[in-house]
Amino acid sequence: MGIGIAFAGTAFAQQPASGIKVETLLKTEKSWDGTRYKAYPSGQPQLSVLKIEIPAHSVLPWHTHPMPNAGYVVSGEITVEKEDGEKQTVKAGQVLPETVGSVHRGVTGDSPVTLIVFYAGADGMPLSQHP
Repeated sequence: MGIGIAFAGTAFAQQPASGIKVETLLKTEKSWDGTRYKAYPSGQPQLSVLKIEIPAHSVLPWHTHPMPNAGYVVSGEITVEKEDGEKQTVKAGQVLPETVGSVHRGVTGDSPVTLIVFYAGADGMPLSQHP
């Protein structure tokens, strides 16, 4: 799988082959609240990709992330809110660049939510922390 991804990435950097469609879902230097990302964590890089399924009418615990990450909503809808009340709702097919070091939580509505979350961390680093 890694070879295919590397090959595809190289090919798409120039021009996709006939019949292949490429759509950039997210390219940003800032999290959803407008805060600029400072740097990647130091140490041995470690990428993690999680599939997270959250039931309807759920309120996740307050937490932070120590590294840049982004969540793609496969199905459902989730509202991410910070402690100060700032909110962002993300629906199926949308991507949310998460905050780093800022306390926040997710809240689901009437439908369950499935997320794919990509983390760009370092070996031994927790993906989230609870204050």
